[in-house]
Amino acid sequence: MEYRQLGASGLKVPALSFGAGTFAGKGELFGAWGDTDMAQARRLVDIALDAGVTMFDTADVYSDGASEEVLGQALKGRRDRALISTKAGLPTGDGPGDAGTSRPRLIKVVDDALRRLGTEHIDLFQLHAFDAATPVEEVLSTLDDLVRAGKLRYVGVSNFSGWQLMKSLAVAERYGYPRYVAHQVYYSLVGRDYEWELMPLGLDQGVGAVVWSPLGWGRLTGRVRRGLPIPPGSRLHKTAAFGPPVADEHLYTVVDALDEIAAETGRSVPQIALNWLLHRPTVSSVIVGARDEAQLRENLGAIGWSLTADQVARLDAAGATTAPYPYFPYRRQEGFARLNPPVESLPSLART
Repeated sequence: MEYRQLGASGLKVPALSFGAGTFAGKGELFGAWGDTDMAQARRLVDIALDAGVTMFDTADVYSDGASEEVLGQALKGRRDRALISTKAGLPTGDGPGDAGTSRPRLIKVVDDALRRLGTEHIDLFQLHAFDAATPVEEVLSTLDDLVRAGKLRYVGVSNFSGWQLMKSLAVAERYGYPRYVAHQVYYSLVGRDYEWELMPLGLDQGVGAVVWSPLGWGRLTGRVRRGLPIPPGSRLHKTAAFGPPVADEHLYTVVDALDEIAAETGRSVPQIALNWLLHRPTVSSVIVGARDEAQLRENLGAIGWSLTADQVARLDAAGATTAPYPYFPYRRQEGFARLNPPVESLPSLART
């Protein structure tokens, strides 16, 4: 396994992390990802740890907290070998205090997560979404207290826009609060919006990407192809309406390119899609989930090899989309492009 710095922090994380969203299987949305029981979870954790996958990601809304409970039990007796990443902030009930990242709620959700996980600290705690109703200063001062209390080691965010993340970093800088070192983001060959604003921001500010749904919400498993119905057993039957939308023709163009490169390399479609992501700027770790041992072992096969420059270029072209304003001039007009070179040529995660 390859280990990387998480953004501009001192924490080293595996290039592949394990997503425990399939654990337990309660609820309509997050529970539809899988129903891995305790025995299966322990077996998957065994395989992950043996392969050097040391970071395990979950959230309080996954199976209504049961994912954290199963993960904690699966790691029992070997907590010191693992990094636990969890998230909070999304609604967990209908009451006025059951959503957001206010001071009282943050204190409660962190204590609840520690109890469910059966641990004394969380290695990476991320806000699951931006809370527009709570001042950024209140959020960060509370996280500062929780870090100083030893309950949290590092903090990050998930699903923030560029201005939300940059404002938070500016407030942290002003008051000496903990800086967000990770941004858990959706990024895949069929979902590249992250590249326009959040990737350059991450490079400039030292915020590492922890990628969720790297296979495009289950579309890049190799089982979805042009002219064929969604295969039985795919989670798309239950969750397609909740996930990031992808135009059919765009999806099939990417899958066609993946199929060609799979034939050239002898690698599977998901392994190629994951390998492409692993070499993108700012990516610190890619979260892979698995409902069974075979799926996990296949995903682990994305590590330890590289695509050729030509293959990367072909995948880039297949997955390319028109940049939204104000980014399209920087791709199409020479004067704009001279002022803003491609993100790949910028210093990696360097704060100046």
